[in-house]
Amino acid sequence: MVKVVKFGGSSLASAEQFKKVGNIIKAEEDRRYVVPSAPGKRFSDDIKVTDMLYKCYAEAENGKNFDKSLQAIKERYDEIIKGLGLKLNLSDQFKTIKKNFENLAGSDYAASRGEYLNGIIMAEYLGYEFIDAATVIFFDKNGEFDSEKTNDNLSKKLSKIERAVIPGFYGALSNGKIKTFSRGGSDVTGSIVARAVKADIYENWTDVSGFMAADPRIVKNPKSIDVITYRELRELSYMGASVLHESAIFPVRKEGIPINIRNTNAPQDKGTMIVGTTCNVPSYKITGIAGKKGFVSISIDKELMNSEIGFGRKVLQVFEDNGISFEHMPSGIDTMTVFVHQDEFIEKEQKVLAGLHRAVNPDTIELESDLSLIAVVGRGMKNNSGIAGAIFSALAKEKINIKMIDQGSSELNIIIGVRNKYFEDAIRTIYGVFVPEEA
Repeated sequence: MVKVVKFGGSSLASAEQFKKVGNIIKAEEDRRYVVPSAPGKRFSDDIKVTDMLYKCYAEAENGKNFDKSLQAIKERYDEIIKGLGLKLNLSDQFKTIKKNFENLAGSDYAASRGEYLNGIIMAEYLGYEFIDAATVIFFDKNGEFDSEKTNDNLSKKLSKIERAVIPGFYGALSNGKIKTFSRGGSDVTGSIVARAVKADIYENWTDVSGFMAADPRIVKNPKSIDVITYRELRELSYMGASVLHESAIFPVRKEGIPINIRNTNAPQDKGTMIVGTTCNVPSYKITGIAGKKGFVSISIDKELMNSEIGFGRKVLQVFEDNGISFEHMPSGIDTMTVFVHQDEFIEKEQKVLAGLHRAVNPDTIELESDLSLIAVVGRGMKNNSGIAGAIFSALAKEKINIKMIDQGSSELNIIIGVRNKYFEDAIRTIYGVFVPEEA
């Protein structure tokens, strides 16, 4: 069996955390390929190393002296090295970083050094081979991740190496310049490595014991999810559930490799297993609830709209022309409503409205702002009658008015729109319907 293990920033924030990680890796021979993040916060008011690097590089960019900031970063790493009892000196690496900062190598280069340096320490600590991600993870000339070139090169490289550390978060363009994934990109690197070595499992270690059925900041002690499918996870991640970087799903999904979300601070917990498909029967009709605030609805009313060919295309063309993506589009016979992000829409509001009038000549257009969208997701919903009715009934009992309801054809999710002020109450109410306290 081959396992790829990725550890987040909180798991590697200090020497003490490093030791926990070392024990986890050594506990199973199968954990052969390790993907580390940069050191995260050691305590609530601490600063992540990645943020320290961004600040330091900004000083370099603005022509300021950044020696003090760079020294503070070096001290963070030296503290970890000393705590682990390693005979490792990063002075040469920091001289190179200083020189590249002076030459304005780019903010991507700056941010990537957090993972790069942590990878060197991790490899030294474990006795594994260190592989600079810039030599095996590639982006094309447009800055898009080149999955096939990366997979070919990484597969060949790792086939000859029994155990290795590959830093997360970054790769390189064809000209060798460092390019990073978006924030949380170490999850993506772990997934890429898992695909390349055809891993049996991709373990993603963080500071929580897997996915919860709802946001613990909203619902008190929500139930954990034992097994979730990629499709369910995609729905929940898109609507704000943030345990795993959304893009991390795709490389392993292609290969049918399961992801196991685990807790570094509670390695005895099984966590959440993310799989392609399963006959595992969920404990409840729903798998999870997630949502986002800050939407606006644009309701376009026109008599005989349904008989006008191309009406929907014309409406969406206006949004596309203004660079605004839509979230949902429920419609009736003479009414079509488009939900978009409020912050994207507000600065182009009048331009969009004028475009809609020119494109489809509506009878009326009504706007409603400060709305939230909540996704109720679960494979157990399929062929289960009364789900929407139960949601309607529970929300009505709490005097929460539903502004929109939309169910996907897959019967995997129901999207509900409510006012922002009812967002938390709506999530708690829906959770209470499907996951009773005594369960």
